[in-house]
Amino acid sequence: MGELRPLAENLTPQSRALAMALRELFEGLEVSVRRYAARRVRDAGTFSRYLNGTRVPPWEVVMDLFTDVAEHRGMAATPDAIELVRCLHRAAVETSASPRHAVDVLEQQLAEADRVSRRSTARGDALSDALLDRKHRIADLEVRLNQLEAEWSAERERAERLAAAHPDVTDLLHERDRLQDEVTHLSAQLREAREQRDEAEQRCSLLERQLEAVEHVRAATAAPPAVPRAMPKVLIVDDQPDNLLAMTAVLATLDQEPVAVSSGRDALKALLDHDDFAVIIMDVQMPDMDGYETAAHIKRRPRTRDVPIIFLTAMGTDPEHSARGYAAGAVDYIGKPFDPWVLRAKVAVFTGIYLEQRRLTAAQ
Repeated sequence: MGELRPLAENLTPQSRALAMALRELFEGLEVSVRRYAARRVRDAGTFSRYLNGTRVPPWEVVMDLFTDVAEHRGMAATPDAIELVRCLHRAAVETSASPRHAVDVLEQQLAEADRVSRRSTARGDALSDALLDRKHRIADLEVRLNQLEAEWSAERERAERLAAAHPDVTDLLHERDRLQDEVTHLSAQLREAREQRDEAEQRCSLLERQLEAVEHVRAATAAPPAVPRAMPKVLIVDDQPDNLLAMTAVLATLDQEPVAVSSGRDALKALLDHDDFAVIIMDVQMPDMDGYETAAHIKRRPRTRDVPIIFLTAMGTDPEHSARGYAAGAVDYIGKPFDPWVLRAKVAVFTGIYLEQRRLTAAQ
């Protein structure tokens, strides 16, 4: 596992080209596969398969490799070099996409959501302890202040002398006020940590459903065409015609009706014209009105604010970008180039949720 395995046989030209590019990058690190896998806390066998072409890595793995090579060499890769590898990666994904690759992508997202949940839980526990400590200290100060007040009330004629004997009363009051400010601040942080934990837990549940859906989606695509019926709509928003065409083709095998538009403004118009969208798939980087701004408009409208939004992003799916997406109102994200099985699984799950909600509403 320390040395590079030979390129696998019977690779598609696209997978071979990507593997060769990744091997060239990796060799610039001058370390073994096992050592690098340990550095990045990854499975050495899986990473070795990325480098011999039998598995296509998630784009985040490729970007990590670029980052580590840049750190080792003291020189960042050029935008042209990154774009070249991105194109190779996109081609490899499109020609070798499979349920196994989709499971890899979804499991990586699940691992990240689980890390966020655990970090938020630990942070919440620490904040709870700090909050309890501040409240105990405030209670102690209140007791001391009440004792002093009782003494002053009992011996009013000695008030001036007592005040001189207790010069730290003002300090006690200031200390109490400072602690109360800390309690307010810690309480806000604790609420934020608990909200982040709850959101991460919901995301874990969603991703687990998506992992289960991969096999169901696979069976659905192999099944004979269903009897035509009223299908929930999926709104696809992307300014690139090729992306719209590709996503529409991918979803055509499922029981949804894709509606494709090329701008944020067209998306808002489509949402006004129809009220049966199960989910929105929206590119982040669009001219005039980007995905974040479009999502903000959607969430401000009472009629559309509950429609789930999946962001499609080429900026990477690291926590910083995904956090901004969630803040803008997205409930999920897909990295470019997208894996068809991942897209199908995510849309299938949100469609299922939509149909469940519709049945519950009809039963009431």
